[in-house]
Amino acid sequence: MLRPKATVIIVHGAFEHSKRYSHVIERLEQDGYRVITGDLPGQGESEGKRGHIKSFDDYLHKVMEWINEAEDEIPLFVLGHSMGGLIVIRFMQKLQPHLDGVILSSPALGLGQRASKPMEIAGRVLNKVCPGLLVSSPVKPEMVTNNPEVIESYQTDELMLKKVSVRWYREFQKAIQLAFKHAGSFPGLPLLVMQAGKDVIVDAQKTYEWFHLIKTEEKMYKEWPLFYHELFNEGEWEQAYLYMLNFMEQQLSSRK
Repeated sequence: MLRPKATVIIVHGAFEHSKRYSHVIERLEQDGYRVITGDLPGQGESEGKRGHIKSFDDYLHKVMEWINEAEDEIPLFVLGHSMGGLIVIRFMQKLQPHLDGVILSSPALGLGQRASKPMEIAGRVLNKVCPGLLVSSPVKPEMVTNNPEVIESYQTDELMLKKVSVRWYREFQKAIQLAFKHAGSFPGLPLLVMQAGKDVIVDAQKTYEWFHLIKTEEKMYKEWPLFYHELFNEGEWEQAYLYMLNFMEQQLSSRK
């Protein structure tokens, strides 16, 4: 068996699970990369109450587990999609790990549709008295992708979350605020940010604003104007894949 070029850790987004990246994993392995991934706490087939976390740090601990699985001798990249992108950002800001590159796909740095002000106030109260209360997710399959096959599979996928807790929402919002507050502490590593142009899940303008706060010398911002939120689930997802692959290959060639 050939030694992998590098390891890629994939951190999936909210409401979904790691099996939705099987096609990306297959391509990465074909191109000589080892992939480490899994389901985040409270999602997919992971343990714990579905749709609930005690703290956003629960996610960071899981990413650290995956990083500890990686071999020290080969390069390491991390890919985070949507909330997974936000998790990666907070992980990098807090723990400052040495990686060979970070890829963010439509990172959740601002919501396209926020709760109303009365609901925000109610959420603060409920977070204290009933943090595990579950509320329905506003995300619909046709909002995340324009791919009919993926929309159909989304609708019948029993691992997709339909509800999340009040605590989850509050921790998610707090993590977004901290991602901006501590933008200056993001380490100076090669960074690729890819953003969907027709994104209604996250606020693309917030992604752009955050990108320009980062001080790393090597960073790239790529917008896909016709893509919906899930770049790797659009019909032309291979365009985004090849762009990411080229980014990683460039980093590896610069090490030689």
